[in-house]
Amino acid sequence: MTSSTCGRLENLLSLNGLYLILDGAWASQCSLEAVLREALDAGVRIVQYRDKTNPMQEAFRRAKVLRAMVPPGKMLFIVNDRCDLALAVEADGVHLGQDDLPVPLARQILGRSVLIGLSTHSRAQVLEAIANKPDYLGFGPIFPTATKVHHDPAVGVDGLAQIRSLTTLPIFAIGGITPSVIPRLRKVGADGVAVASGILGASNRQEAFRQYMAPFTQAI
Repeated sequence: MTSSTCGRLENLLSLNGLYLILDGAWASQCSLEAVLREALDAGVRIVQYRDKTNPMQEAFRRAKVLRAMVPPGKMLFIVNDRCDLALAVEADGVHLGQDDLPVPLARQILGRSVLIGLSTHSRAQVLEAIANKPDYLGFGPIFPTATKVHHDPAVGVDGLAQIRSLTTLPIFAIGGITPSVIPRLRKVGADGVAVASGILGASNRQEAFRQYMAPFTQAI
């Protein structure tokens, strides 16, 4: 087994728990670097850098700084949308939306060692995604969310339960997730939860990390 294969398997095994989204839109309200340091201290194993507003050069600068802060093997660093940015900062993966590059083309660009995640919002999209073989799925929004003004209809916990039986791929629930609902999401099959504003907008981020991560230490 090659070292790249071993690394990929290790990364796949990390696809669970709290998936933190560092959204560049929050950079004027909080230090993304400080949030990342707190995430590392809290034991978060997956972080995504998302920047849909800044020019590419600024997004690259920020992504490069954040990437350099992540010790090898301690946390997966994922870039949202941009395969070129993921390559430029040597990210562990890229997370694609429905309007981004198709998964097979992204795989050609990035190679087998880089993880590819895909956002899905319906049963039909999940079935199509399975055929294209991403490494994990984001599914939602579970509940309405203020992070995205124009989002697909909320699917609820029942919606997640209905798609869990379709695939063995890791599934991260996203959209309006609060700590109190995580046990229900885990019970119906969520491997993890993706959170942005619940952490970035918290008045006490250390406590927010504790509350979001605690349910994953408990039996289902």
